[in-house]
Amino acid sequence: MPHNMAEEPSDLASSEALLLHEGVMESPRLVSFEFGSGAIFSSRSPAKQTPNEDSAGLIAIGDSGAILAVADGVGGYAAGEVASRVAIKSLLEATRNLHQTTSLREAILDAFEKANHAIIDLGQGSATTLAVAEVDRTSLRSYHAGDAGVLVTGLRGRIKHQTLAHGPVAYAVESGMLDEHDAMHHDDRSLISNLLGSSDMRIELGPTVQLATRDTVLVCSDGVADNLTTKEIVALIRKGPLDEAAQALADACRKRMTEPEPSAPSAPDDCSFVLFRLHA
Repeated sequence: MPHNMAEEPSDLASSEALLLHEGVMESPRLVSFEFGSGAIFSSRSPAKQTPNEDSAGLIAIGDSGAILAVADGVGGYAAGEVASRVAIKSLLEATRNLHQTTSLREAILDAFEKANHAIIDLGQGSATTLAVAEVDRTSLRSYHAGDAGVLVTGLRGRIKHQTLAHGPVAYAVESGMLDEHDAMHHDDRSLISNLLGSSDMRIELGPTVQLATRDTVLVCSDGVADNLTTKEIVALIRKGPLDEAAQALADACRKRMTEPEPSAPSAPDDCSFVLFRLHA
């Protein structure tokens, strides 16, 4: 079970889950598990006064598992913050209702589907992305729809897993038509081809990834991925105390948004992430 989950205003769902909605955090919050440590962060774009449309969650599964999740309500659609909240809460409800005949994988897939239908049923045209990492003492599996993503890096910086955003620019990078630098400055960077809140939403499952001691898992919204290169992200999170790595990541994203540098990406946006690292 996670420790040190003292209640924060409107964020704490239970002693086994920390959910963030419409966050305005300055610093990440650290959570300790029996088998690892987590850090969770969510903050509104410095360029707006409207609500943060991201939601994030860190849910304990017994004594040896956890779900890390980030949902990014889509800007330009109505009530994006409502859609992202529905997505994260659907995950919590699904895991609370686990029983002997339902696997965690089935519960997560069911949560995607239920959230998708619930968002459509709002009748507001709302939509959100959703990325989930299911972790235990030895392995990880990712699930995502949209451009919120999951990345796993080893202590030395080797990327063991990275999801592919569902959008034309990410597909162009994957095919070799664009490099990462050009992609981060592309006019169509924010276009997304797969969303919760759509009748043709699809869930992409990643492979089972074996985790080693000190591996670090990141689940994040595009407020991270559109402001820092993959190389920069890995350098910030791969080593050092997790609370310091999480703070460094939050600070780097904020600085890139508010103090743009020549040739460096700068895309002010809501910014949310969950970090997790296995204990030695």
